[in-house]
Amino acid sequence: MSASQLSNEKITVVLGAQWGDEGKGKLVDILAQEADVCARCQGGNNAGHTIVVSDKKYDFHLLPSGLVNPNCISVIGNGVVAHLPSLFEELEKLKASGLDCEHQLVISDRAHLVFDLHQIVDGLKEIELGRGSIGTTKKGIGPAYSSKASRSGVRVHHLLYDFADFEQRFRKAVATRKLRYGDFEYDVDAEVARYRQLAERVRPMARDSIQLVHEALAQKKRVLVEGANAIMLDIDFGTFPYVTSSNTGIGGVCTGLGVPPSKIGNVIGVVKAYTTRVGGGPFPTEQLNEFGEKLQSIGFEVGVTTGRKRRCGWLDLVVMRYSCMVNGYTSLNITKLDVLDTFPEIKIATEYMLDGKPLASFPADLSILERVEVKYETLPGWQSDISKCRSFSDLPANAQSYLKFIESFLETKIEWIGVGPSRDAMIHI
Repeated sequence: MSASQLSNEKITVVLGAQWGDEGKGKLVDILAQEADVCARCQGGNNAGHTIVVSDKKYDFHLLPSGLVNPNCISVIGNGVVAHLPSLFEELEKLKASGLDCEHQLVISDRAHLVFDLHQIVDGLKEIELGRGSIGTTKKGIGPAYSSKASRSGVRVHHLLYDFADFEQRFRKAVATRKLRYGDFEYDVDAEVARYRQLAERVRPMARDSIQLVHEALAQKKRVLVEGANAIMLDIDFGTFPYVTSSNTGIGGVCTGLGVPPSKIGNVIGVVKAYTTRVGGGPFPTEQLNEFGEKLQSIGFEVGVTTGRKRRCGWLDLVVMRYSCMVNGYTSLNITKLDVLDTFPEIKIATEYMLDGKPLASFPADLSILERVEVKYETLPGWQSDISKCRSFSDLPANAQSYLKFIESFLETKIEWIGVGPSRDAMIHI
């Protein structure tokens, strides 16, 4: 599938297949060049993509990457939690970089709001957990989803259609958190005044996003969905509790945009050629040695949103087999293959052993995950620069073998191969 072949019958979905930071934004950017609608379905500004166009970098956090295409409507769906001050700050930064795209943005009137209150609580919860802390981005995402689940959250329509009701809900939310965490510093009156102004700025963007997406499909428009985070950070399927607070897999597309499974077509899983993660939690293939440091350095593995160094390790096909099973990818995008250019040997995890016996699947219990012995397959490296390769046949034989091994093991087609940071450094098979 090329960008010009995005389906006008069904939704195309791009999802993170590991622990996030796989480079989803680049593929979304390529595909969005021919999309009519690009939508986010979950998460908040705890996500981060960097898109490079003609040597110009754009950082996206809450906003959909489709905004780079001036003809694409970008949608923040009902499943997203939105911190409005950050949203407008992000728009202003893009405008300063030459991307004036506010008129292209739609936000669901059902989306829940993240307040500074939630960010304060996020930090207080991490302090409370102490050594057992999750390692969140402290963007307030978890507390906002907690408010949603406890039915005490505030949505965009509350802000827009009855401000007195909004103020009452907001003040009650603050009072409840102070009962729980003590009298922390927070200027509620100033926040209410700020949101009175924000309401008018967000009003032109607010829509029934469910209706918008279904109308686009009915009109045979091309709809692209950009997942945030990744399946191993899914609240149900990830390494709980070291996860985010939303469904980051294919199920989150349905609930986060109000679309049935029958409307979903191609599902592309984005896989880094090695493995990284941020925050706490077990990481079976992590390399706390020269190999991990080399991956971190060459791959410039630093979080776009947090600035934290990412933990690095070999590609884990046990994780990927589980990821494929849950999300049902129709194809894969392998990213950052060029980071492995100088390695004489490359290892790939193929099996977890526990007490000398192979595990049938990825375990739910983290105490088990911490104890597993990882079995590796060692493949020869290619030790040459692949950044100028633009077809599969251009790649060195050992790079081709590496990809074929992954494809064969996962029984899933590799369709896209990233060999550098720029938009054009992508091989399509």
